[in-house]
Amino acid sequence: MEGRKAAAILVVSPTYHGICSNLGEICLICHSYNIPVIVDEAHGAHLGFHQELPSSSLSQGADLSVQSTHKVLCALTQSSMLHMQGNLVDRERISRSLQMLQSSSPSYLLLASLDATRAQLSENREDIFDKAIDLALEARSLISKIPGISVFEYPSFSSSVHIDPLRLTVGVWLLGLSGFEADDILCNDFGVVCELVGTKSFTLAFNLGTQRDHILRLVDGLMHLSQTSHFHQPVKDEGENVNRFVCFDDVRISMSPREAFFASKCKVSIRDSIGEICGELVCPYPPGIPVLIPGEIITEEALNYLQEIRSRGAVITGAADSSLSSFVVCVT
Repeated sequence: MEGRKAAAILVVSPTYHGICSNLGEICLICHSYNIPVIVDEAHGAHLGFHQELPSSSLSQGADLSVQSTHKVLCALTQSSMLHMQGNLVDRERISRSLQMLQSSSPSYLLLASLDATRAQLSENREDIFDKAIDLALEARSLISKIPGISVFEYPSFSSSVHIDPLRLTVGVWLLGLSGFEADDILCNDFGVVCELVGTKSFTLAFNLGTQRDHILRLVDGLMHLSQTSHFHQPVKDEGENVNRFVCFDDVRISMSPREAFFASKCKVSIRDSIGEICGELVCPYPPGIPVLIPGEIITEEALNYLQEIRSRGAVITGAADSSLSSFVVCVT
């Protein structure tokens, strides 16, 4: 790749946690080299429709924006939109690519739900988000007062980075709980479903359907966790503790996912799998982001991470052996 011009720049914004990149500056730099910017805006279909929300990627100059309209707006599940602008992207080529990928018999239920969502936003725009934003801010205020609970706050970032107020990340490590354990209790006992769960925290998504009753149940659930859990001192070397679970800094791909799919495979013990080529997609859930993909070299760090989060309550999907005592590997 050295010496070759980039075909495009891909940016994920916002993240699962609601962190938005400084797309205006990124687009300015990329466009000065005639390089288009593609934004994975799956969790940002609502951005730009209220003064309290960060700006949308298109308003900051992005050439292509892919939005999962069903995630934060009112379209049916699977409904998404692809937006484009400017002259750096070949629209005909995009159209031909979509024709190759999409069904020739699209669901008109999904298309109608996208159109209904568009109409809803065009008619109400800011008003429909007022309630959701107010409830999210109220929840943030109430939760921050609960002993042993921490809330991800905005001042942690510079003024060039914006946070979606409809995402709330809650830390529970001071209660001696993992995010997975807290999620299990909140879901089973209080009917609260988290959007993203980690080893020390979980993230909640507020939307147009959020009601005050949902907020009260969330606060009741966190109060329950606070009152029934045992406080402990935070780990002294927090950086070292976090680094124990960093397994993505040495990703090595030995073959493409397609080659791995058609390759001969066998099942080996988890310890014998280190250094072998992964033959399956291994995803902790929620949210289902892969830790290992077919064709990737299995590392000890990745295995330690998977076993650690499983011991803390994560569900491992994709693996033939969800107990992680063995792995499917490619035979070369």
